[in-house]
Amino acid sequence: MPSGRPSVLFVCLGNICRSPTAEAVFRQKAKDAGLSCKIDSAGTHGYHIGKAPDKRSQEVGKARGYNFKGIQCRRVAKEDFTTFDYILAMDASNLDNLKAKAEEKYPDKTFTNMHLFLDFAESETKEVPDPYYGGRKGFELVLDLIEQASDGLIAHIRQQAR
Repeated sequence: MPSGRPSVLFVCLGNICRSPTAEAVFRQKAKDAGLSCKIDSAGTHGYHIGKAPDKRSQEVGKARGYNFKGIQCRRVAKEDFTTFDYILAMDASNLDNLKAKAEEKYPDKTFTNMHLFLDFAESETKEVPDPYYGGRKGFELVLDLIEQASDGLIAHIRQQAR
């Protein structure tokens, strides 16, 4: 983290449910922890560019005190690969897509900043499931997993700063 201020990009498929939820949750948890970070989210595909996060994600998140203000769906951009210290995918498929795009855009560079987000959670679950076609329970599970991983990421960032 050259600037001393870590930067985190959360990534899912369409940037409509999981990654904007992670952005909102991590933004609040980092603030509460006194950690100054650059935080954003994006999708590997551009299905929802310019839209607000899914209303169901917002409803479940707001019920737990998270704010989605200012979050808009966007697609991963070339500069994201070199701008962010942590690029965290919600599932293996999106992580594979990210790695392929990074290699395509920067064939001579090795990227070690891409991981599964749940690598930072103490959970046997390794991927944040996509709740888009499910009901409220799926969105609540996503939020539970994101909260766990956010706590783990904050602990990791603090440890790295020592």
